[in-house]
Amino acid sequence: MAGICCGVVGEAEASTTIDASPRNSRRRRLELLPLRYIADVAVKPSTVENGRKRQKIDLYRSSSSVPQKAVESSLESEESKLNATMRFGDDDFEAVNTRGDHQESKSLRVDNEAVQVQVQALQESPRFGMMSVCGRRRDMEDAVSIHPSFYQNDGPDSNEAHFYGVFDGHGCSHVALKCKDRLHEIVKQELETEGAYIQWKGAMERSFAKMDDEVQEGNLVAQGPNCRCELQTPQCDAVGSTAVVAVVTPEKIIVSNCGDSRAVLCRNGVAVPLSSDHKPDRPDELVRIEAAGGRVIYWDGARVLGVLAMSRAIGDNYLKPYVISEPEVTIMDRSAEDECLILASDGLWDVVSNDTACGVVRMCLRAQKTTSHSESSGTDAAVRSDKACSDASILLTKLALARQSSDNVSVVVVDLRRPGGC
Repeated sequence: MAGICCGVVGEAEASTTIDASPRNSRRRRLELLPLRYIADVAVKPSTVENGRKRQKIDLYRSSSSVPQKAVESSLESEESKLNATMRFGDDDFEAVNTRGDHQESKSLRVDNEAVQVQVQALQESPRFGMMSVCGRRRDMEDAVSIHPSFYQNDGPDSNEAHFYGVFDGHGCSHVALKCKDRLHEIVKQELETEGAYIQWKGAMERSFAKMDDEVQEGNLVAQGPNCRCELQTPQCDAVGSTAVVAVVTPEKIIVSNCGDSRAVLCRNGVAVPLSSDHKPDRPDELVRIEAAGGRVIYWDGARVLGVLAMSRAIGDNYLKPYVISEPEVTIMDRSAEDECLILASDGLWDVVSNDTACGVVRMCLRAQKTTSHSESSGTDAAVRSDKACSDASILLTKLALARQSSDNVSVVVVDLRRPGGC
């Protein structure tokens, strides 16, 4: 019974032998192979007349099966369509279509003119570079503000003004950061109220006074987690910042300084200081402090009440009226001999002289000119000059650190050379 149900070989029956040699296995595979090919060919996907669905066999068809004439005609038709749609000329950058419609050509001409205006503005605006490092200090309290074309005068000249500022904070960084974010906006508002003829000295003095008022009133953004004043009230009386600001126009350079940061103009190879450091032992500052009832105590240098090593700053409410925010404003007419303008915090000026700084920047600008004098395209020249100014600011920063500067170092270099000049 077991043999019938399960197909077990009985004792009297002889078992059939199965040849499992490789030759027979291979022969069996060869016999089945044509059947699989026949099935693939026999079953084909249905075709759709509108061409939306392709046959599967087309996806695997070799390129040799496509007629060469069909390929050539297809390429020619695509190329003719592309040429009929748009053709760019080398001279006028004009688009032409087969219908004679010149709207595309007008729009492209307008775009081309806009690009030319932007390139021209880029050529005329001063080029600059900057570097700001923490140095050997534990905290970074410097801030740099650069705003090209931040204001345009609507007067007879209708020239743009460019804003550059360096702010060296002390006690914490939030006053310097506030000056970075707000001072250029305050200056712009003051210039807009001046009208066509600007009284630069009054406008800059009012701007600094408003900036100081904002700091005193505590209109500060929320301090970051790294701010040492985060656990104190927003109005931290023991925090302040220096401010040296340069507004550059095609005709003038206006420098406003409050503190011991500095602005130096390099004119015909000569360093011309555009600001004077506000130190407590400066004779006129010493007289002013003592007249207000304060004292200058020499404790690791001259300090107001033995605390602050500068006599003017934005903030420092606890030292008023001895420490004031009124800036000294210097207005300099631009000359064809102007080469560069350097703004920096005292982290640079404590260890690098004005002449040395100007020499370093002039070397970088001359190197840029000699290596790329053959290329004169506007945008390329702007990029190269920006790199030259950046290289100069980096080199000055490295020089200050190599000379063991113990403070934060921030440097801004502005290229004042006229286009086509030396």
